[in-house]
Amino acid sequence: MNESSTNIKDFIPIADSQNAKFDLFGLPWFYFCLFTVVVIAATYLGKLPAGMVGAFPLMIVLGTLFSLIGDKTPLINTFLGGGPIVIIFGSAALATFHWLPDSSLENMTVFMKGGGFLDFYIASLITGSIMGMNRRLLINAAFRYLPVILGAVAVALGLGALVGALTGYGAQKALFFISIPIMGGGMGAGAVPLAKIFGEGLGTDPATMLSIMVPAVALGNALAIVCGGVLNRVGQSWRSICGDGHLMKIGGDKAADELEVQEEYKRVRDKIDLISMGSGLLIATTFFAVGGLLNLLFPAVHSYAWMILSVAVIKALGIFSQKLEICCYQWFQFVMKNLTGVLLVGIGVAYTNLNEVAAAFTGQYLLLVGVTVIGAIFGAGLTGKLVGFFPIESAITGGLCMANMGGTGDVAVLSAAKRMELMPFAQISSRIGGAFMLILSSVILQIFG
Repeated sequence: MNESSTNIKDFIPIADSQNAKFDLFGLPWFYFCLFTVVVIAATYLGKLPAGMVGAFPLMIVLGTLFSLIGDKTPLINTFLGGGPIVIIFGSAALATFHWLPDSSLENMTVFMKGGGFLDFYIASLITGSIMGMNRRLLINAAFRYLPVILGAVAVALGLGALVGALTGYGAQKALFFISIPIMGGGMGAGAVPLAKIFGEGLGTDPATMLSIMVPAVALGNALAIVCGGVLNRVGQSWRSICGDGHLMKIGGDKAADELEVQEEYKRVRDKIDLISMGSGLLIATTFFAVGGLLNLLFPAVHSYAWMILSVAVIKALGIFSQKLEICCYQWFQFVMKNLTGVLLVGIGVAYTNLNEVAAAFTGQYLLLVGVTVIGAIFGAGLTGKLVGFFPIESAITGGLCMANMGGTGDVAVLSAAKRMELMPFAQISSRIGGAFMLILSSVILQIFG
């Protein structure tokens, strides 16, 4: 064939083409659109298979498209968390108004609930995020930084419950449905497991509880971002309480350096190994089983909390080799980067009812969200001052990074506060602080449930 002859491949973008710069779910947009047409056609023609072989492609397509809309829409991408919020509420709209065939909605619901995908995701997230942390960072957090988180949580929950009682909303209702979810570390690792914990403990449908929690988490995240910018301006005017990005008054640079993951460890950790990822899958799901066994022995504490404690203890004591820890981390990264959108679609379809969301959205509700975030700011700032931290930096990391939506919220809050160098501390709040909230919620449930 003549070298100048035309090949049909010339008309199709390929992954490494200079022109294929717009990717969706890691694919050139052209291929993703083709796959989307096939999936949507199969869905509406009733030919999409049942089980996860049908649930996965539909949920990936919906999650990717809704995420694109959220990340590109002004205001939503700035103040409301972008893609994750649109995925949840967009998927919830498809389910609430039956814009998808009932068979597809039922399949996704069964996949999330009966198929155990939610537990699978949470097990991977908790095990990998803790195992992937620097061990010294984890230990130092327990002795120096955790009091700041505790101060933020105590004031946020106390103020939320108090205002809930004074306004007639109810102290317990405000605590369980608004304040704890806001401080719980986001959606996947916060509101979703919390809804299951409270639902099982109170004998209530977790879907109903999550429909009330989701708006609180979204609004709390938006307010946390705004407050990050406000605290930056306050620090510029009130220099005595501002560290200009340094958390500690003495030796801030040294302390920050000690919290950084060693470059060699990071290089090994981030070198993907397919066998290691499979090992991480086994370890993560086994830890979930460990949580269930401990819950059988000590039922007062939820199995999620036992799983978190068991992972944290093994990490802190250095029982696992570095290789095993890396296995957990790499599997967690795979799940987080590829399946988070799937999880959020499932949350929208199976756990979020827009009619219940609208009913919960009142002036009292907005007030309780506000006082919770403000309580986190003052609690973290005051406690930080007592342990030798700058109050502004302490309020941002220990307060706002507890009240936002996890990793994406951390980036947004620190960007608004112009303090991206505080990311290691923000990650402690999101990971360890969020895990602590699941444990605390089990205890609170036993006391007030």
